[in-house]
Amino acid sequence: MEQRQSAVHSLIELLETIADNKYVLGDRLVEVGVSGPNLEATLASIAMAQGELGHARLLYNWCFDLRGLKGKKPEIYRQTGKALASAVNVHNWITLIAALYATNTAIDAVLQSALDANHPAIVSRIQKLIREQQDHLVYAKHWAQQLAHERGAVPHRFRAALNAAANEAAAWLKEVESKEELQQEGYLPNGVKLVERLQQELKTVAAEPFVQLK
Repeated sequence: MEQRQSAVHSLIELLETIADNKYVLGDRLVEVGVSGPNLEATLASIAMAQGELGHARLLYNWCFDLRGLKGKKPEIYRQTGKALASAVNVHNWITLIAALYATNTAIDAVLQSALDANHPAIVSRIQKLIREQQDHLVYAKHWAQQLAHERGAVPHRFRAALNAAANEAAAWLKEVESKEELQQEGYLPNGVKLVERLQQELKTVAAEPFVQLK
């Protein structure tokens, strides 16, 4: 019983971290996305912002359920403080794309691994979210590849921003991997390799890999 309670606590912490990052990214997609390099990018950013905020709301409500909260769910006015600094500190298009790509790739690694574990209480909650998130990943990857091949100082600036975001995301994934209770309860597969999933995906944004995870 104690082990299961510990696993549920860790699951709530994990879900809140994902929700916080989606909440913050949704906010930044509106705040910074309106200054996108073209109209198409701007409109897509605003549309994705609604998706990220919607995902955050679903995850927060799931956490309320796991805590045993009955009745109407509280309104969400701010993150719980678990969002990655690279997402919180987005201030221009380059840092937005770096954070969007690295953070959502890390989140996708967690969700896909949870899907692989096939825990019935998890699968039913995340299948739709994973499908909806794919458009966000495709968009972020497209822009990541474009910025990586721009002329002038842009590739260097983007590389620095992506390295920072990727290293922070990797550190978070290492913490998740170390939560043995999540694997023991079947929320994640045994011996899950989240950082490896992140690394493999990030190598695809350029012809020659340039992201060096610590």
